[in-house]
Amino acid sequence: MNRCCWSRSWWLPGLVALVLTRDIRADDWPQLLGPARTGVSAERGLLNRWPEAGPAEVWRVPGGVGMSGVVVVSDRALTLVQREGRQWAVCLAVDTGKELWRTDLAAAYRNPMGDGPRSTPTVAGEQVFALTGQGTLAALKLQDGSAVWSVDLLDQLQASPADYGMACSPLVVGDRVIVTIGAAEATVVALDTRTGKILWRAGQDFPAGYSSPALLEAGGRKQLVVFHGAGALGLDPQSGAELWSYPYVTDFSCNIATPLAIDGGIFLSAGENHGSVLLDLKPQGPRYEVQPRWTSWGSKSTFRNEWQTAVAIAGALYGFDNVGSAGPVTHLACIDPRTGERKWQELRFGKGNLTAADGKLFVISITGELAVVRADPQRFELLGRRPLLEKTRTAPGISGGRLFARDDHDIVCVDVRQN
Repeated sequence: MNRCCWSRSWWLPGLVALVLTRDIRADDWPQLLGPARTGVSAERGLLNRWPEAGPAEVWRVPGGVGMSGVVVVSDRALTLVQREGRQWAVCLAVDTGKELWRTDLAAAYRNPMGDGPRSTPTVAGEQVFALTGQGTLAALKLQDGSAVWSVDLLDQLQASPADYGMACSPLVVGDRVIVTIGAAEATVVALDTRTGKILWRAGQDFPAGYSSPALLEAGGRKQLVVFHGAGALGLDPQSGAELWSYPYVTDFSCNIATPLAIDGGIFLSAGENHGSVLLDLKPQGPRYEVQPRWTSWGSKSTFRNEWQTAVAIAGALYGFDNVGSAGPVTHLACIDPRTGERKWQELRFGKGNLTAADGKLFVISITGELAVVRADPQRFELLGRRPLLEKTRTAPGISGGRLFARDDHDIVCVDVRQN
């Protein structure tokens, strides 16, 4: 089924021009954590009971090493892989898994914590934006993968790479593509999507961390929220002007989960011996005063998201609670995000990542097992689980009634429509 759709649209702000863009459909999954970077899909009509043999595979193809997620726009699925000594952007046909193109991005990235690219590509209009493990940001044409521009940001900004590799997934806001870099005078930068020219830089002397920025509604306005290695920043997405700052220091600058807008506030969380906080923003002239509504830290922690971003559905927050630093134990849990109160937890569920759709949680464990859980704040209800992949850290993408996931060997598409 070809789901390609085209329209003419106006490009704002600042520049008024007629451009040809590909419509983002409700069931597309164009970037990390989906259309709004919330980990929630608009899909409906997905499975309500577990098939005897588990959900059927549509296709499985060789991929490559890396921690990049799979994104889907129209009839194309994309991810970043490492193979043959290089990092590649790979584009596959949604229906068959056939490789449509692949583009060489950089030399192989190697790290004791795992090799290959960490970032998930972002599709915006007719461009694909990809960040390599070494910090090179590239813009490619979606049609054929040809290069539009490429910028070595660490070299240009005289920055050092993050200990575990550059992991930020690019965020596109209008004509700007935004990434967290961690340079001395550029915690985060915005580049022109058409040319790669740096338009603004913001934040000083903060390490990059491993989180990705999000455009959130908080404090009565849309703002860019960046969870860097030592805390969080609120920024004006057009100018980069700082609106607020909040310290949130963790071991090894391991702030990884993406910030979320919840009940008018900003939710942050980190794993192991850390925890969560919900921040309220009170206007103070052109800036905001930050006031924690509730915190869960250290021995009082009840919800410690490590490399997994939680998902909010119908007034409840679901995610992984990673307990301890030496041999951590991980639970799947549900909390009330307005208060931090735990609703339930499934003990020793194991580490994993998840995406929400149609009132269900689609979980991929670190061991590659697919599980589907009913999103019910009152109780844990497992619909079923089956082996799917080998070791993986990525959250699944859901589009067109199919689930897309990958490990260091394969990329797989699974039919999760209602049976």
